[in-house]
Amino acid sequence: MITIWNGKTNRLKKEKTNDMNSDINNPNPNTKYPVPNIDTVCYIKPLIKNPNVIVGDFTYFSDDENPEDFERHITHFYDFYDDKLIIGKFCQIAKGVIFMMNGANHKMNAFSTYPFYIFEGWGAKIPPINEFPLKGDTVIGNDVWIGENSTVLAGAKIGDGAIIGAHSVVASDVEPYTIVCGNPAKPIRKRFDKETVDFLLKLQWWNWSIEKIKQNIDILSNADMEKLKTIEYP
Repeated sequence: MITIWNGKTNRLKKEKTNDMNSDINNPNPNTKYPVPNIDTVCYIKPLIKNPNVIVGDFTYFSDDENPEDFERHITHFYDFYDDKLIIGKFCQIAKGVIFMMNGANHKMNAFSTYPFYIFEGWGAKIPPINEFPLKGDTVIGNDVWIGENSTVLAGAKIGDGAIIGAHSVVASDVEPYTIVCGNPAKPIRKRFDKETVDFLLKLQWWNWSIEKIKQNIDILSNADMEKLKTIEYP
């Protein structure tokens, strides 16, 4: 069965959750297609097969071609580097986003960066792993919005609540609740003042129960600090 939505053809999904006995009045983080009748948005967590990719509940990926193939957007991800991609909860990842892992980095402390050692016929030995410019794990916080066609380079740490502008290249760390854009991505501005940012980081609403989030959605979906302060946190 198909339906037309926004000028595009979308296949109706028969299963709304992976558990036929689940409560249809509550969101299920293990649902592949959480938007009714739309097959271009997937929750990522139930799609992951690589143990070095860790994704939190309700983080989604939007892609017109195949949103289930999220891992195809993680490049140069080789087992022998043992690096990890860690993404928090409630992140919003647009189509075309690429996570470029440590395997993309060539040896830089030599006269040539050419990787002779991976090609046949040259007889070159593989350098020790400590000679490569490894950047460590790539870590995305919670409630982070990554705009369309952006690239996150290996080792970048993006703080909670940050926004990455479309077509950006994130080559360094991004502070919480900061908007960045460009190549390389540079801070544009903070989303809120320091008091609000500190409060949100203490609140950590993404770790609440589903019921508590539902009770406070109106507050979370606005920017009224006085109402935000009425919410208790541990």
